[in-house]
Amino acid sequence: MSMTPKKIGLTTFKAAIALTPWLLAMYVFYWLDSSGTWTSETPHRGKISVALLASGMLLSFLLHSYLAARKSN
Repeated sequence: MSMTPKKIGLTTFKAAIALTPWLLAMYVFYWLDSSGTWTSETPHRGKISVALLASGMLLSFLLHSYLAARKSN
């Protein structure tokens, strides 16, 4: 199946949009660490990490699913 450059660009754009929530969650980790807020003594650090990563990944999955379902309709 040959894809035109327009379809390739649209697919790439949709993938980038779908990855945005996960990338934002990763940036929040970076920002917390670089600002000094996120230290090894932070209470419940592991639970917060799991919740933050899970929410970013879940939102990315839902956004990707929405864009894929929209394409098939």
